[in-house]
Amino acid sequence: MADFTIYIGNRVYSSWSLRGWLPLRHLGVPFEEVVIPLYVDGSRDAILRQSPSGKVPALHHRGRVIWESLAIGEYLAEQFPAAKLWPDDAGARACARAVSSEMHAGFNQLRGELAMNLRRIIPGRRFTPQALEQIERIKAIWHDCRARFGEGGPYLFGTFTIADAMYAPVVTRFRTYEIALDPVCAAYAEAVWNLPAMRAWCDAAAKDTIVIAKFEYEPGGSTGIH
Repeated sequence: MADFTIYIGNRVYSSWSLRGWLPLRHLGVPFEEVVIPLYVDGSRDAILRQSPSGKVPALHHRGRVIWESLAIGEYLAEQFPAAKLWPDDAGARACARAVSSEMHAGFNQLRGELAMNLRRIIPGRRFTPQALEQIERIKAIWHDCRARFGEGGPYLFGTFTIADAMYAPVVTRFRTYEIALDPVCAAYAEAVWNLPAMRAWCDAAAKDTIVIAKFEYEPGGSTGIH
């Protein structure tokens, strides 16, 4: 029996589940996963049995429960220091934590208007100025990290880190809504999209048949409250 068990939501839609699951899969350690379908009768009670916050993901390990994506990444970095889930360099590490925390705490307009949906391409959707501003901020973060710390690999800090896990759902959102990317951002997004752990998540998501109507926007539609 694996030491680690992670509880996640629907792979098609659950961006925070992806953020917690991705570094665990990237490590290559054995783990069990349990999918708890979201927005169905009984889902909150099922999640509360595994996560005190009533949200996923939640990681169980040797009697410990870690119930938040960024905390899961931090915990795994401590458990597996050789994997270098944070950069070695102090300056790069501080930046990686800052951009991860910025994603964790912000970009609410982007989350509301560009829901993660791995099942569909939704072109021509019109976004509010606030969402467009947040899209540009993410592009700027990617540019800055790649320019200052990206030597040695295709990810934000060269090799894969927790910061890449935090921005992986954005990569899927930009694909779903066909957000135009310059060459630097496009190359980074392609690297994340082709990460083996990411491909494993997407392959599993392709088998998910549950549809959550609130995240199924129409092409070309304007934004609203979802």
